[in-house]
Amino acid sequence: MARLRRLFALIHPRLAVVIHDLLMVWLAWYVSQWLRFWMSGVGYSQPGLFGREVPVVLVAQALVLWWTGLYRGLWRFASLPDLANILRAAVVGALAIALALFLFNRLEGVPRSVLVAYPFIATLALAAPRLTYRYWKDSRLDLLKRRVSQRVLILGAGSAGEALLRDLSHERNWRAVGLLDDNTALRGARIRGVPVLGNIERLPQIAREVAAELLVIAIPTATKAQMQRIVELCEETGLPFRTVPRLKDVIAGRSQFNQLKEVAIEDLLGREEIELDWTTIRTGLAGRRILVTGGGGSIGSELCRQVARLGVGELIILERSEYALYRIEQELRMHFPMLVLTGVLGDCSDPVAARELVRRHRPQHVFHAAAYKHVPMLEAQPREAVRNNVLGTRAMAEAAAAGDVESFVLISTDKAVNPLNVMGASKRIAELFCQGFAAHTPMRVITVRFGNVLDSAGSVVPLFREQIARGGPVTVTHPDMERYFMTIPEACQLILQASALGQGGEIFALDMGEPVRIGDLAEQMIRLAGKRPGKDIEITYTGLRPGEKLREELFHPQERYLDTSHRKIFLAQSRQADWGMLLGQLDRSAAAVAAFDEACIRLLHELVPEFQRIPDIRPRESA
Repeated sequence: MARLRRLFALIHPRLAVVIHDLLMVWLAWYVSQWLRFWMSGVGYSQPGLFGREVPVVLVAQALVLWWTGLYRGLWRFASLPDLANILRAAVVGALAIALALFLFNRLEGVPRSVLVAYPFIATLALAAPRLTYRYWKDSRLDLLKRRVSQRVLILGAGSAGEALLRDLSHERNWRAVGLLDDNTALRGARIRGVPVLGNIERLPQIAREVAAELLVIAIPTATKAQMQRIVELCEETGLPFRTVPRLKDVIAGRSQFNQLKEVAIEDLLGREEIELDWTTIRTGLAGRRILVTGGGGSIGSELCRQVARLGVGELIILERSEYALYRIEQELRMHFPMLVLTGVLGDCSDPVAARELVRRHRPQHVFHAAAYKHVPMLEAQPREAVRNNVLGTRAMAEAAAAGDVESFVLISTDKAVNPLNVMGASKRIAELFCQGFAAHTPMRVITVRFGNVLDSAGSVVPLFREQIARGGPVTVTHPDMERYFMTIPEACQLILQASALGQGGEIFALDMGEPVRIGDLAEQMIRLAGKRPGKDIEITYTGLRPGEKLREELFHPQERYLDTSHRKIFLAQSRQADWGMLLGQLDRSAAAVAAFDEACIRLLHELVPEFQRIPDIRPRESA
């Protein structure tokens, strides 16, 4: 018995398939001859099971089957292309058999009608077992252990919906009971046997009628407004719902194509597709040496991923956090093994380190994303804001210019407009320096200004997510608080586009869309978690923190802004400062920082006259 088991273990699954196919070829050849005998009845002897020509037939057909690549496929996934391949192999096999038998015995005793019938019978004999096995595996006929399938209603009858139906047909846990789509031409149609029941607006009614247990949104191209409306309808049903990933998330490796995921707040606030001039962007960066400062942060790390996909010659990452640098290095080396990558642990506000970094690695383009961004924290530590956000920008820009860098891109923030906090004032001074510096260097110096990014470190979205996971309460500073939001990938793509547009000295502002009330955001995230705001999870208003504004602005009232060649990027006609006075103030700031003199705050007010501390604003009692 042990010897028999070892013998079976030696038989490769492919060999079993070959043996099966040879048996089917022999059977098809015999049936073809038997049909000829049955149809003629006279003048033709009954065929034997093992005629002299059988070995020739088996060898000729086996070679053709191998040549057509039939054994590279799997029976589990047999489909129409495999059926077409089998038909081709049978037809070519009949020709090969005819040639081989002609050479063997001049086709003695083999009627020509046998060669005509053989391809069709062989196709049936080879294809039927494969398709039967595929059907058996797909239907999961398990009489001993039946599972109750969850009834799924699919929103979207396009290509994504059809692909989802195909995947669900392989699963026993889910069963599609219908599709909804706003395309009236599909009304009453069937896709893979599943009916299109109506438009999406009728979702609550149809979900009850078909007793749906799960809703799946299969519209990866839905706009932000469309997705918000669909989610509202899904919430009305009270049923759990999922969505398929967007195509760009699949391409970027953030999701798998057939992976259902929970609807996240990013799906509701950042679904608009961005059309970029990738040719111009790639032409400017491919094969070049790129430096990203703050490359371990939320924006910096995504910039690293974006430029790595563009085929840069070398990517240099400057990061002061040891762990953040280690993490982004490991990720990039795993996903881009051919990338020439250099991680540098250091502080961009150290002029000596900045100059040595540029001298040693000779970057051609610099993206300066390193900055402190936490508003309340910097209110109590203006020295650190000036040292890192202001003097760090100056040190990095001057080192880049001295090292013949071609372009320097400053990542700024909407908090630099009419700043009411230390963080915004420090970034506004960095903008003023870069704008003035552009006129005194051949290096292209460009500033890109935008608002909040979803899921960035320290942002409200991960905070709300943690609070919801703990069961609440979710803390919102003020019921009238509004913010602009953009996804991290979208922001970084527009940064790359702006860097390609800029000639030097510009301040580009990204179109952030409509502002979002933070209270509404909190409620939406609670509902997406399957909870009820105010019942399952409370929302409490705590009052504005030091330095916070109720509403952010992308442009100063005195700034004119112009359209650019990209519809989501605007050019701010910013107010410039006297260059000599600015340098003098920066020198005084450097001296104050070196002496640990909190007079830094006075210098911020002098350089940014509109910088005024925000008064304490408490939420209304009615809130």
